[in-house]
Amino acid sequence: MKKTVVNLVAVGDVGPKRENAEEVFDLTRSMLKEGDITFGQLESNLSTRGVPQVAMGLGSIAHPRMAAVLANAGFDVMSFASNHSLDWSEEAMFDTLDVMKKNKIAVIGAGVNLKAARKPAIIERKGTKVGFLAYCSVVPKGFDARDDKSGVAPVRAFTSYEQADWQAGTPPRIHTKVFPEDLNHMIDDITALKSQVDVLVLSMHWGVHFVPSIIAQYQYEAGHAAIDAGADIIIGTHAHILKGIEVYKGKVIFFSLCNFNMDLPITGPVADAMAKSQGRPGMTSVTLDKKNRCQIGHYSWEVDPEYPTYAFPIDSQKSILVRCRIVDKKIERVAFQPLWMTKKGQPEPLSQSDPRNEDVYRYMKYLCEDQRLDTNFVREGDEIVVVRA
Repeated sequence: MKKTVVNLVAVGDVGPKRENAEEVFDLTRSMLKEGDITFGQLESNLSTRGVPQVAMGLGSIAHPRMAAVLANAGFDVMSFASNHSLDWSEEAMFDTLDVMKKNKIAVIGAGVNLKAARKPAIIERKGTKVGFLAYCSVVPKGFDARDDKSGVAPVRAFTSYEQADWQAGTPPRIHTKVFPEDLNHMIDDITALKSQVDVLVLSMHWGVHFVPSIIAQYQYEAGHAAIDAGADIIIGTHAHILKGIEVYKGKVIFFSLCNFNMDLPITGPVADAMAKSQGRPGMTSVTLDKKNRCQIGHYSWEVDPEYPTYAFPIDSQKSILVRCRIVDKKIERVAFQPLWMTKKGQPEPLSQSDPRNEDVYRYMKYLCEDQRLDTNFVREGDEIVVVRA
């Protein structure tokens, strides 16, 4: 009897803002469209309205026409459970949800109230039902959805500090725990959805951004609880840099896929042109010091000045695309394709013959070893397969 195969493709943070946004997908469009279902994390509001909020930080907004660009690239479902979802007020968030729906992309993780934000998407392909849920752990004050308020579906965490050494001034041990109420909501959602689908995909916008390696304690708590409740794979976003991969009870947790494409320009002519094309003169750009470093809040990092549209840490030039093969309604294979960001801000797929493919593979193994993740991989051509046994 012939087996039923459904291919799921997943990528990290997506936020093109340039006038010719289609070009950022030129090297990967065929890969995205190979998926029977293609998933990504939407990082930008898509609106011409809205007022910037106090908590916005690196506010992210783009023209509504970007929804058609994303649809044409091949996206079927996207999470909007982001710390940027209310950067430009409810107006911009509602516009985003509306224009994505008009372009037939299912959006999860944000809504007009908590019930809507927690609502799953169910996509059926070849008789196989795949369910999607999305949550945000990095929630600015007031961005969480409530019974009578719009926002994102929260799985928040709190922090405590323990003196770990008797010498004054030494770094403390940092403890993070998930809000019990949020954790229970997530578990309830997974339990309810599991009975309706064959495979359950969970998207988590979480972790410590811009910093290599570090996985926060609460991420293990939330990730393991999700799998215990019935999630089959976890796709992590937000960090804007790769993080390690864990296999827990045979299920794969990607703590961060890094960026797939994110326009964050260096202040100057390119940034001005990008802002003008979006009708947003005040659009965020990054200013570099004489050492090509930028400082945003507590974080600072070195930027490659030859990447005028991509002012992220140099290690963020490494990224991955996830391929998940679902056979007869069960996940049979999970692998990733190494990517490298070009100087034009385009994710470039790397073949096995390209030495950068091995660079990304080595980097991922380092990330896992650094966080004591006992994860094994097997190379199969251009892809790296995650061993789940």
